[in-house]
Amino acid sequence: MKNAALLSLALLAGGCASMQKERGHQEVAALVEARTGLKTRWDQGTPEDAEVSRHLDTLLGEPLSSDRAVEVALLNNPALQQTYEELGVSQADMVQAGLLSNPVFSGSIGVPIGNLGITEHEFSLVQEFVDLFTLPLRKRVAKEQFIADTLRVAHEALSTAADVRKAFREFQARRQLVELRREVLLAAEVSAEFAARQREAGNITELELATEQATAEQSKLDLSQEELTLVEDREHLNRLMGLWGPRIQWTLSESLPELPAKEAPLEHLETTAIKQRLDIDAARKQASLMWNALELAKTTRWFGRVEVGVHTHRDSDGPRLFGPTLSLELPIFDQRQGLIGKLEAQYRQSERRLTELSVNARSEVRAARARLQSLRMQAEHYRTTVLPLRDKVIAQSQLQYNAMQIGLTPLLTAKKEQVESYRGYLETVRDYWMARAELEQLLGGRLPGSTEAPVSPAPPPAPAAPEHSHEHSHP
Repeated sequence: MKNAALLSLALLAGGCASMQKERGHQEVAALVEARTGLKTRWDQGTPEDAEVSRHLDTLLGEPLSSDRAVEVALLNNPALQQTYEELGVSQADMVQAGLLSNPVFSGSIGVPIGNLGITEHEFSLVQEFVDLFTLPLRKRVAKEQFIADTLRVAHEALSTAADVRKAFREFQARRQLVELRREVLLAAEVSAEFAARQREAGNITELELATEQATAEQSKLDLSQEELTLVEDREHLNRLMGLWGPRIQWTLSESLPELPAKEAPLEHLETTAIKQRLDIDAARKQASLMWNALELAKTTRWFGRVEVGVHTHRDSDGPRLFGPTLSLELPIFDQRQGLIGKLEAQYRQSERRLTELSVNARSEVRAARARLQSLRMQAEHYRTTVLPLRDKVIAQSQLQYNAMQIGLTPLLTAKKEQVESYRGYLETVRDYWMARAELEQLLGGRLPGSTEAPVSPAPPPAPAAPEHSHEHSHP
């Protein structure tokens, strides 16, 4: 309700007698900046838009961070710019609702045929009378609709920001996963080469050689698929940012960040979502305006068209007459039963919609919070337990290999398993950041967090084939 109150003061103060391009957009920009810390602009086809274009080039000329990517999308996403235009449509309806219907002028002239008589003429000016009494309530309904539309547009902007953050994290992780696939391929190729030498020496079977070679070839396919997915993820991010031409040559400023050292407070998130979500606030306003529209229809159900005016007339053989006129539409058959029934159903729909949004928001927040906590626990378990154990396995395997207690194949296998464990850790950290962006979207605002740091530790490089010749079969 706080959002609607602030918007009401800002929007109603300006009246509704004329169209103003910036109306609503300033409120959207303020709501988005309050929740993301980033500015948004609407492309109005004005000279000021050239400055926005230069700012975009500046953002893209530097290595791209998550915040910069979101800012680019808020300024440049075509679908979002299209959504901004809904404010113009809604404002036009608001302006129209604040206007009285035009008076109707009518007249006639009768010219005598022949030389007998004089010209007759008749004129009248009529104005719809009921409009004068219903105008304030009509304006109120239209203004509430405009406020609801403004909240919905701001919600769409926040949804776009969340989608960009998730896509950006996906691309960051994918780039590192490609590097991991290269590590796996290198280890597999070294293992296959060593297996070929072992087979020539008669130390392994044909089946063992074929297994190592098949693993290496599969690693090539896996890398190719990962590289294709990297291209697709980049293009998805380009679409969200609305980029084409030279602007798609952007680079990343950082690797996927580590988890925050301390998790943000996750209590009372359901209450926060109900209070802060702009789509829920818009649904509240929608229910209110439907009630006011219903009251307007009920208030005027016994009044049809009431037209008052003035009339002047002169017959060919009489004096000029002048006086008032009154025209009443008698609501005998049409008492707006259909309109009132429709508005009652729409009001009930809006109430149910508000309930649905509120119930779903609470459930989605609970699920997103549980997912975030679970992913943080999994990532911490990887970092503190699984990865150190994999490092220990590598260290012990290296010692046994140096002591000629094991061959190179077990060492390479241990290395591949270490890389796969790091891959699991990287994917878990990626999922954590995407879950965090999802939770922020469900809350309608960002969670507090610590400074982001690139993911570590990085996996050690794959071991190269030994130069000394103590190849032997497994003990």
